[in-house]
Amino acid sequence: MTPGNPVDLLPHRPPFRFVDAVDELEPGERVRARYRVRGDEAFLAGHFPGNPIFPGVIQLEALAQAGAVALLADARYAGSLPLFGGVEDVRWRRQVRPGDELMLEVTVDRLSARGGWAQGRATVDGKVACSARLFFVLASGNGAA
Repeated sequence: MTPGNPVDLLPHRPPFRFVDAVDELEPGERVRARYRVRGDEAFLAGHFPGNPIFPGVIQLEALAQAGAVALLADARYAGSLPLFGGVEDVRWRRQVRPGDELMLEVTVDRLSARGGWAQGRATVDGKVACSARLFFVLASGNGAA
């Protein structure tokens, strides 16, 4: 079951939500979402002054949040709290700047009641900006593991 706007499944809120819209969703399997870098994100003032670059670690967070939408849209995991457990094979291929729209694609590889693995890829204008293998754990919605 998904709400009218799948982004609303995320427990994250601005200023720490990095998914604006979901374009494709197969609950528990895959998601295609997007985030537009507006340029007014507070951290860009210091990363880097006069030369803002969207941080790579926030690109990973955006991928994780997109993946969380796919998990939370699956009735088996509704109300869970997906948390980062680790990342592997992370690569950044290009700089992401204000005005860029990150297309976030996440495919769940392995999933159990306790967590799983997913492949994530963020692109800008069809070119890979970031890719990673994401490990996640599922905590109860109240924060207890």
